[in-house]
Amino acid sequence: FSIITVVLNNINYIEQTIKSVIKQNIEVQYILIDGGSTDGTLNIIKKYEDFIDLWISEKDFGIYDAMNKGIQYSSGEYIGIINSGDLYNDNALLTIESYLTKSDEIDFVFGTVHKKILKSGFNKNKIYWSFDFYPSHSTGFFISNKVQKKIGFYNTSFKLSADHDLFFRLIKNKFKGIATKKNELIGYFTKDGGS
Repeated sequence: FSIITVVLNNINYIEQTIKSVIKQNIEVQYILIDGGSTDGTLNIIKKYEDFIDLWISEKDFGIYDAMNKGIQYSSGEYIGIINSGDLYNDNALLTIESYLTKSDEIDFVFGTVHKKILKSGFNKNKIYWSFDFYPSHSTGFFISNKVQKKIGFYNTSFKLSADHDLFFRLIKNKFKGIATKKNELIGYFTKDGGS
């Protein structure tokens, strides 16, 4: 896995996110993209430097631009994004890995995420008329690196919905996705953290 965290001025929550990634019982390439924080976030990042494979701190053009930077450096077979403030459950990546090893034909996975309420599954047909067809982008979405490179980066002209656009392109181009079971909690999307 290549796991990407994007952050900007989130000193109160970045540490819990980092800890939730590094305590996974699986090898990951951990990439942290900071948008030029000035509130002490960088001190927290430096504290965990030994566990972070690559971190960059520089001004960017928003959250999706930061994600695209992380994707460029990703070398893992699968890419996951967990925003600052969000958390992985224990053994989350082992659960996702178990789905990916079932078939070579899986291009992406949506994991069950607690986002105010427990959200699981996905209905690809709903994408044509609803934003609410999947659990969560941050924390719950994993994509094959090969497919990510094929489908392209997040379109930064969509300031709030580039993830939805990416999902639309995946579904329209008939890439295959799967969802974890409802009781297999991958993590927590926490609005307090600034995701």
